[in-house]
Parts: sequence; structure tokens; C-alpha cells
Amino acid sequence: MRMPTQTQTQTTTQQQSSAPAMAKTTTTTTKMRRPDQAMAETAAKATEDSQFLRFDAGKPPPFRIGDVRAAVPAHCWRKCPWRSLSYVVRDVAVVAALAVAAAALDSWAVWPAYWAAQGTMFWALFVLGHDCGHGSFSDNAVLNSVVGHLLHSFILVPYHGWRISHRTHHQNHGHIERDESWHPITEKLYKQLETRTKKLRFTVPFPLLAFPVYLLYRSPGKEGSHFLPSSPLFSPKERGDVMVSTTCWCIMLASLLAMACIFGPLQVLKMYGVPYLVFVMWLDLVTYLHHHGHHDALPWYRGEEWSYLRGGLTTVDRDYGWINNIHHDIGTHVIHHLFPQIPHYHLVEATKAARPVLGRYYREPEKSGPLPLHLLGVLLRSLRVDHFVSDHGDVVYYQTDHTLNTATDKLK
Repeated sequence: MRMPTQTQTQTTTQQQSSAPAMAKTTTTTTKMRRPDQAMAETAAKATEDSQFLRFDAGKPPPFRIGDVRAAVPAHCWRKCPWRSLSYVVRDVAVVAALAVAAAALDSWAVWPAYWAAQGTMFWALFVLGHDCGHGSFSDNAVLNSVVGHLLHSFILVPYHGWRISHRTHHQNHGHIERDESWHPITEKLYKQLETRTKKLRFTVPFPLLAFPVYLLYRSPGKEGSHFLPSSPLFSPKERGDVMVSTTCWCIMLASLLAMACIFGPLQVLKMYGVPYLVFVMWLDLVTYLHHHGHHDALPWYRGEEWSYLRGGLTTVDRDYGWINNIHHDIGTHVIHHLFPQIPHYHLVEATKAARPVLGRYYREPEKSGPLPLHLLGVLLRSLRVDHFVSDHGDVVYYQTDHTLNTATDKLK
């Protein structure tokens, strides 16, 4: 065996003795680098957070509508007419029970509670008729039409006239010019409005009473009526349907007048008139807040920037507390706007399934208490800031007329 030389032994000893020193130096260097690494990580995280905060809802989403559709479970698309009819039976039974109880008690201590409850039930009937109009009630067109006419005529809504205009709303949601309901008005049109008209449009309670006026005259800047077959809302082949619905509406109105002659106008006002106004307020509140009032600005489109998907993603889900079940989960509005064929009793599940795909393009609704009183504040704020959009640009956001708010405050 060859013995190591003295030189080799010294070299090995020097290497071994220098190893702890190298390790110590490396440890010291690592410790010195840690603050720098921490600062780098913090900077990177700040950049990510900044990008997250700078999310632009007006940009095209990184997914297609087919990706959202694929995320919805297959059974959510299936319609059960018997289940749909069971909701009709439930709601009609509640409406009848409330009317019988109120008429029997006939006390001013009871009437306010009756008006609130019955008006809410009228709104629930409207939502079921709304499902008939979309075809999400059943696959049977005749059943949809019959049930839709019965429900909507009872609450003085021309079924086919409204159904067709609502279809236009869904097909053009988020488009400044082509959208049908609660679409923004342009700055040029806004400046042409009289001051009185502006105040009526943006001062409670007038916006909550807009629906009957909309049925008669449509929105500002649009012509036609939901009652007239000759309205530009309808194609020639749809005019017969509109005539049928207008006739049903007239029959209901004549029935109310006949009951006023028999039981007296005050009794009809208490039993039907005031609940009808509550229903109108529900409808205007819900439909307005599905397209307005989010703390993040909601984009509106025109020209080539608009697409069905991008327009649908401008809608907002809302939580209504106990009312969610009563008005058939109409607050789950994003998925409903993208896929109106989905029955209302599958909307919550479909929304949960689609959330991972939608990402930040889905705006989580603020949780409600038993009653959605928080939405009144949302409504008031929106009416103070969401006044008009620019005449130029293909992606625009609401702007505020501060002079209108000043004038309104002075009136108060």
C-alpha cells in the first residue's frame, strides 16, 4: 500500500480545515441574501396584487361561451313540466289564501302586510311567466304559452309583447343601442332631456314605477308599444301573437273594472291595485340592479367590441335573502342571461359549477339578511352616479351629472 506523501497530507489537511470556513461563508452569504430575496418576493407579490386590482372587466375574457356551457352539469338543462307546474300551483294557492284572509279580516292593521306579501307574490307569478317566455318552463310551446298568458294577464302584462321585447334584451344585453331594457342613454340624448324628466328618471320612487310606462312607450330614444301589433318591436309574423296577448290584457282590465262596479273601487284598490304597484316596484328594482349598481364599474359596448358573451358578463347576481326562494332564484342572473333555457330551479347549481370558469368576470353578490334592505342603498347610490355614457368609444362606462345631484339636493 502506497503511503501519502507529506505534501499530499498537508494539502488534505488544509482542505479539511478550510471546509468549515467555506460553509460559514456560504451560510453568512445566504443570511445576507435573505432580506434581498424577501424584498424581491414582496415586490413580485405587490405586482401580482396590482395586476389583480387593475382587472379590467371591459377586456375580452380568456374563455369562450362554450367553456362556460361545458362547465354546467348536463341535468341542469333538463326541464320538468310537472315541477314547473308545481311552482305555479304553490304560488297561486298562496295568492288565493292571502286574498281570502285579507278580505275576511278587512282591517287597516292587516292591509299593509297584505299589500307587501301579495305584491311579492304577484312578482313571483311574473317570474314563472317569464320562464314560460324563455321556454325554460317546459319544452312544450303550447303549455308555455297557455301558462304564460294566464300568469301575465292576471298581473296586466301583455305576454307575447313582453316576451318578444325581453328576447331582444337577452340577445343584445350590454349593447348601448340595441339593448331593450334599462340600457344607458348617451350624453347627447341625456342633454336633450328636460330637467324634470332627468329628475323623474333618477329620483326614487319614480324609477320603481317605470314598468307600465315602458310597456306603453318603451325606453327613451326608442319607439313603439308592447300592445300594438304594428310596433317596430315586432316582425310581421309576430303580430298575431301580440294581438292575442293584448286581447287577454284587455279582458283582465275589463274584469277589474267589473269587480270595481260590484264590490266598489276602494275594495279592488286594496285587494289588487296596491299589490300591483308593489309588484311593479319589485320588477323595476330587480331588473335595474341586475345591470347597474355594482361597486366596480360595469362596461357597456357598441360596435365590434360587443359580443353575446361579453354583454352577458356585464350582468350582476344579487342575494335577496328569504325572497330568493319566493321569486324563484331570479337573483342568479349571470348564468340566466347567458343560458336562458336553464330552468330556474337549476340556476344556483349551474352558477356554482360555472364560477371557476368565469373567474373575476363573475361578481360575487353581497350577502343579504332575511330581507334585502341593503339593496335600497345600492339603488340610491346608482341613481346618483349612473346617468349617461359617452357618445364615442366602443367600450364605455357610466358618467355622472353632478349638476343634477346638486339640483336634487337643493329641492330636498
